[in-house]
Amino acid sequence: MSTKIPTRLYLSEDEIPRYWYNVRADMKEKPDPILHPGTLKPVTAADLEAVFCKEPVRQELDEDTRLVPIPEGIQEFYRAYRPAPLIRAYFLEKALGTPAEIYYKFEGTNTSGSHKLNSAGAQAYYAKEEGLTSLTTETGAGQWGTAMAMAAAFYGLDLTVFMVKISSIQKPYRKALMETYGARLIPSPSDTTESGRKMLEQDPGTNGSLGCAISEAIEKAVGAKKCRYVLGSVLNHVLLHQSVIGQEAKAALDKYGVRPDIIIGCAGGGSNLGGLIAPFIGEKIAGKSQTRFIAVEPASCPSFTRGRYAYDFGDTAKTTPLLRMYTLGNGFIPSANHAGGLRYHGMNSVLSKLYRDGFLEARSEAQTDVFDAAVRFMKVEGILPAPESAHAIKAAMDEAVECKKTGEKKVILFGLTGTGYFDLSAYTAYNDKTLSDQIPSDADLERGFATIPDIPQNR
Repeated sequence: MSTKIPTRLYLSEDEIPRYWYNVRADMKEKPDPILHPGTLKPVTAADLEAVFCKEPVRQELDEDTRLVPIPEGIQEFYRAYRPAPLIRAYFLEKALGTPAEIYYKFEGTNTSGSHKLNSAGAQAYYAKEEGLTSLTTETGAGQWGTAMAMAAAFYGLDLTVFMVKISSIQKPYRKALMETYGARLIPSPSDTTESGRKMLEQDPGTNGSLGCAISEAIEKAVGAKKCRYVLGSVLNHVLLHQSVIGQEAKAALDKYGVRPDIIIGCAGGGSNLGGLIAPFIGEKIAGKSQTRFIAVEPASCPSFTRGRYAYDFGDTAKTTPLLRMYTLGNGFIPSANHAGGLRYHGMNSVLSKLYRDGFLEARSEAQTDVFDAAVRFMKVEGILPAPESAHAIKAAMDEAVECKKTGEKKVILFGLTGTGYFDLSAYTAYNDKTLSDQIPSDADLERGFATIPDIPQNR
């Protein structure tokens, strides 16, 4: 294994990014604006500040500032766990017999076990600076809820987390960890909010969805004093915060003169994928790179590959502004697979625009194939991946095998968003051969599409 490139390509603490990179500033064609659902006109800061913290709202609407300074109070938080390692997957390369070079950016070295802490820390900091005392949020698989619980505890804020019901059942130890940090966790839909009660009346046996949990969290936030709602994906300010992932990856590769040919990320709402590809796709937009970018989503929730590009609500109760995105419809309820963090009906508007304009590819993968890849990766690389991350692993392995067939030596980078130690029930099901692939039919998708609002921009 003699090589000039080490297994772990570490950066020093001094090399942690001091700025977030806003890819929208470099996009020749911007994403369509967020619309107010009542007026169908672009939202204002005042519209959003009723729900979100002020500085994230400013960042959400800012399409011109290329580099956004990271406040010292957030840099201090980052230094507890960043920089995160970039790892050369020598053992995986050997197992696949591929000429490809495979690297992965590992974001699972913090207690939350995922990349979500990058935005959780930022949003908690801004809430504290604004004088707020409490926050609400939703979580799917629990990574975001855990990260937000950590950040809220660090900055001294109360937190209520609405966790998708099926995920709260599948991942009880996520609940325990959030509560250990002091957060209040409520399975969603619940009887604690009007929107939750309405959903339970319509479908008493529902497993819930991220859209349902978002509705409850927003309702709770707007009805409380000194409280705001925070979101772990989908919105542009979250992708901005996650750009530290791609910047660190690029800095580590640049040290060794390595330029990736293919960059792969799992895709649910878009936070990990957007953060990983940000500085690299900025180069492609500028015509300085021919790198391929691949988004990988679950076949059970295929917003990119089978969704529609339309304005839609971000939640099931239709309380959010309208986002132009690839969507399965705000009423789509995905199957209860184990990739809980990817079970969202829509995709971030920036990534949706990049996909529509041909800068980004997308593919979907079935659950059993994803777990096959995860276990194979674990056996050679020694890290148990989160089911969400395993989608990127599956695509990276496929691309590496293709290199073996063609003899091309390509450089592949993928995002390992976090660890799977809170997902052992899923691995137990895999070992017991009780996992199944639940892929929506066209009729299932049509029921979701029927919930997309009928507005002029969608016709």
